Amino acid sequence: MDRAEKAEMVEALRGVFADSGVVVIGHYSGLSVAELTTLRARLKEAGAGLMVVKNRLAKIALENHPGVAGADMFKGPVAIAFSTDPVTAPKVAAAFAKEKDKFVLVGAILGGQVLDGTGVRSLATLPSLDELRAKIIGLVQAPATKVAGVLQAPAGQLARVFGAYAKRDEAA
Repeated sequence: MDRAEKAEMVEALRGVFADSGVVVIGHYSGLSVAELTTLRARLKEAGAGLMVVKNRLAKIALENHPGVAGADMFKGPVAIAFSTDPVTAPKVAAAFAKEKDKFVLVGAILGGQVLDGTGVRSLATLPSLDELRAKIIGLVQAPATKVAGVLQAPAGQLARVFGAYAKRDEAA
């Protein structure tokens, strides 16, 4: 890799660190290319990405970033999973780490905050942005359906009363 390629890679990494809601750092030592490809595909399907990075270039890219304290995590064979949603990449990475013991979650950079592997697993248990939106819509719609049910209930009760009187008159 020549100087121009390294500079290009550093700029790409700066963009990833700046634009991502979270960057999950993991060691992939011992994983096959097929397994890494599977992880990459799962992340892409969820709207996230995966990059295998050179540690020195990642540290340079982090120099003026609020998460510069996370530079210590870049040791050994490192891959980063990143997404704009702070929950998507940790969810997929944690699920993959559970399946494959050779993929080790080292930590994450969440804005300016640095998380360890336990923090990443905790973050993975939170609902995603889409799930939260669905819950909010459900909560907003629930009262409207209850109001409609309450408004229809008296009419339904009145109809049942008339029906009971009609049946009683027919029987008599």
